[in-house]
Amino acid sequence: MDTKFKKLTVLCIAVIFCLLSSHAGAANYTGKLIKAKLASEEIEGDFMTVWARNFSDHMKNWSDNKIDVNVYPYGTLGATGDINELAQMGVVQYVFSDYAWISSFVPQGQVLALNYLFPTEKVPEVIDWIVRNGEFFPLMEKAFRKNDLVPLSIMFEGWQWMTTKIEVKSLEDIKGLKLRVMSSKLLVEDYKAYGASPTPMSYGEVYSGLQMGLIDGQVNPLFAINSMKFYEVQNYCTQLKSEPFLGIPTVNKKFFDSLPKNVQDEMRKFWINAIIPAGNWIMQKNADDKEKMLKAKPGLKFNVLDDATIATFKAQAQTVYPKFTEIGGEGSQEILNALLSDIEKAKKALNVK
Repeated sequence: MDTKFKKLTVLCIAVIFCLLSSHAGAANYTGKLIKAKLASEEIEGDFMTVWARNFSDHMKNWSDNKIDVNVYPYGTLGATGDINELAQMGVVQYVFSDYAWISSFVPQGQVLALNYLFPTEKVPEVIDWIVRNGEFFPLMEKAFRKNDLVPLSIMFEGWQWMTTKIEVKSLEDIKGLKLRVMSSKLLVEDYKAYGASPTPMSYGEVYSGLQMGLIDGQVNPLFAINSMKFYEVQNYCTQLKSEPFLGIPTVNKKFFDSLPKNVQDEMRKFWINAIIPAGNWIMQKNADDKEKMLKAKPGLKFNVLDDATIATFKAQAQTVYPKFTEIGGEGSQEILNALLSDIEKAKKALNVK
């Protein structure tokens, strides 16, 4: 691990424990032993699994070892869709999911898949403001609860990158490309609007799909492109600045509601207080992973589209917004309106353009 990144990792974890563990031990929790399983959508060392383990360590420390959350990285309990279902059923108590894979169970969550909603700067701070102060997150919890789940926070994992074998510099270049996207009807509509041929595919099948030519490219955050080695079978990484990858730490409703209120509050507090430190952590990790990929494959090209080109993508993306109310289900218009309003209020409060 890069020394700079290692120091930042230690610092971020120290900050979390200082914020959340100002007092620890049996005085915080005097009830019976609680054992739970947390299924992560990502492999060991990637964002969701690292921060799931931080959560597990924190709850163990806070409860004097009476709350034991066992973390299972991607692949140990099934594929991405499977673990969301396991959490809904209560077979596992927690799942660290995202707006796309959770959509089969909570279609309203796809509002976070709409492209070009968020500003390009201070995204963790904007999300932190929304979760703490906005109207959107309580509406999301209401939708999750109707499907036996409870969201604990929203976590920024960096921007999504599109990888391809050909260079993408305009909308014209993306037309007809078979792009792997996560399983979400709305994501499919997003990339159809750009002229691509979006293809949902399980996370574990992406590398072989690229290698065998079943797909032309894929969309994932930078750390995943590195850890899953997608860059080995791609030539270009393109940043549209359209879609922050957002994780949603989620808990089974029946299990969560059975917990003492101070335990519920501590779990929520951990994940909300972690939004900004975790956002800083992943931005440094992504920068280090980019260096690693360039070292392993010097010919790999990274490209961020210019403002004029991004404007053409944004215009197409906005044609998809009305489709969310068709795909998102009950209360979707209210949820979209609340999110748009919260984003604007957060930008104003934080002085973000």
